[in-house]
Amino acid sequence: MKQWYLMITNLDDLLLFVTLVETGTFTAGAHKLKMPKSTLSRRLSQLEAKLGSELLIRTTRNQTLTESGRLLYCACKSHIDALNKVEEQVGALINQPQGQLNILLPLEFFNKVISTLIVDFVQLYPKIMLNCQHYSAAMPEFDHHYDLCFVLHEQELPPSNWIGKELLSFPQSIYASSDFDTSNINTPEDLSQYPCILSEDSQPWFFRDANTVQAVYGENRIILSSPEMRLQATQKNLGLCKLADYVLQFSSQENWLQRLSLTKAPIAQRLSVLYQSRNIAVKTRIFLDFFQSNIGNLL
Repeated sequence: MKQWYLMITNLDDLLLFVTLVETGTFTAGAHKLKMPKSTLSRRLSQLEAKLGSELLIRTTRNQTLTESGRLLYCACKSHIDALNKVEEQVGALINQPQGQLNILLPLEFFNKVISTLIVDFVQLYPKIMLNCQHYSAAMPEFDHHYDLCFVLHEQELPPSNWIGKELLSFPQSIYASSDFDTSNINTPEDLSQYPCILSEDSQPWFFRDANTVQAVYGENRIILSSPEMRLQATQKNLGLCKLADYVLQFSSQENWLQRLSLTKAPIAQRLSVLYQSRNIAVKTRIFLDFFQSNIGNLL
C-alpha cells in the first residue's frame, strides 16, 4: 500500500488530502492551505485521476471518505504527522508551540479540576488554541479531528485505530443513601436483590476476586449516563450506585450517602488517553506531559 501511493503521488498531494479530510470541508481546507477552493477541488480531482479511484464523496453540505479514501488517509496520516512534528520541533527552537489542539473528554470528568488545568496550560502556552469537547457514551467514536481522547474504563479497551496509554486509576465503591437499609448487603452477590442506578442498560458491576473478575447484575431501576445525576438519584434513595470515590470527594452531598463495606471491592476505574499516531505533534506532547505532571497535584 505504501509503495503504491508514494510512487504515484508526492508529499504535497498527501498533505492536501489529509488536510482536506481533517478540516471537514473544502472551504475550511482551502483556508488552512491558503489556496482558492477551486484550486483545492482541482488538485483533489487530479489526485483521484492519478489513483484511478474516487477518494471523497462530495455533496453541497458534507463530504464522506470512500473505502479508497479511508485506506489512503490511514496509510499516509502517520507520515504527514511525522513531517509536521519535525517542522514543529525545529520551529519550537525559535518560537513557542502553537496551533489548535482538539481534545475530547468524558462527560463531567473532574470539571473543576480540568478547568483549572486548562486555564493554567493556556496561560503558559498562549499560542496554542485549545478546543475541548465532551462525550457521554462509554467510548468515544473514532474521529480524526481530535488530537487526544481521554477515556474512563474498567475493562481493557476494545480494539480500535487509536493508540492507548493508561494514565491513572481511581478506586470505586458502592454507595447508598443514608436512609437505605444495607444491613443485609455483605457480598457482591447480595446486590442482585436491590434496585441499582446504572450508567448503561444491563450493565454489570465488576468486582476483583483474587486473579479473576466477577460480574454482578443488580435490578435495573434507572439509567443515567451522568455521574452527577447518578449521585443525585442515590441521595434521593432511588437505589444503589457504583461511583468512583473522587466523585464524592468533590461533592457537597457526601454526608447524605453511605459507602457499603463488601467482602470484595469493585475494580478500579482507569483513565487512558488515546491518540492516532505515535508521532504526535509537539503541542500535543506538551499538553499530555503537562496533564500528567499536574493532574495529581489537583486531586
